[in-house]
Amino acid sequence: MFFIYSRLKDSSLDVKFVTNTTKESKNRLHERIHRLGFNIQKNEIFTSLTAARNLVDEQKLRPMLLLEDEALEDFEGISQENLNSVVVGLAPGCFNYEKLNVAFRLLMQGYPLIAVHKARYYKRPDGLALGPGGFVSGLEFATGTTATIVGKPQEAFFLSALKTVNCKPCEAVMIGDDLTDDVEGANNIGMKSILVKTGKYREGDDKKVDPFHSAVCSDIKSAVDLLLNEWMH
Repeated sequence: MFFIYSRLKDSSLDVKFVTNTTKESKNRLHERIHRLGFNIQKNEIFTSLTAARNLVDEQKLRPMLLLEDEALEDFEGISQENLNSVVVGLAPGCFNYEKLNVAFRLLMQGYPLIAVHKARYYKRPDGLALGPGGFVSGLEFATGTTATIVGKPQEAFFLSALKTVNCKPCEAVMIGDDLTDDVEGANNIGMKSILVKTGKYREGDDKKVDPFHSAVCSDIKSAVDLLLNEWMH
């Protein structure tokens, strides 16, 4: 993986790592990546937590944070008094009746619901696991509220990430393992995309991609080969 990252950095391309990871703050994620031996710069990472914090600041919200403790750093300085909104991320430790009921009561007062993302599932070492999407949908159903979703595959998420590198959608390529959040999300704003058959990839996903805007590769190395050797020429 380090060699692949070096190839991208040595090319003329700007690189941005975009992720819906909400289990930990951007600082913790960056530190973990460094411990694995990847010299990725912090400003090369754009997370859905960053997008959520930006929205909270813009709307001057005081949200109930359904987030794991490791992610709370990204919301430092946000008041937890007189709550007037709910933010939901991937937080298995928070998805219990008591906490969800507090969120329910806030939403029943007309306060907004912000979903850091609405993924149906994610990949753990022991297999696929339930994502936050089902819990967000449950709160929407119970309260009649429609959540504002800030992570992939939302258009605003991709556009915000591209803005940090002064890049237009038609000039960018998304490489990812999630058909909906990565490939279709990127395609919807005019980006090309490459689906890799690793991680969250499910058998048959490759049959669903748009062949005019997307490609399918066996892994990240093959995807970078395609990008650098064919699509850039």
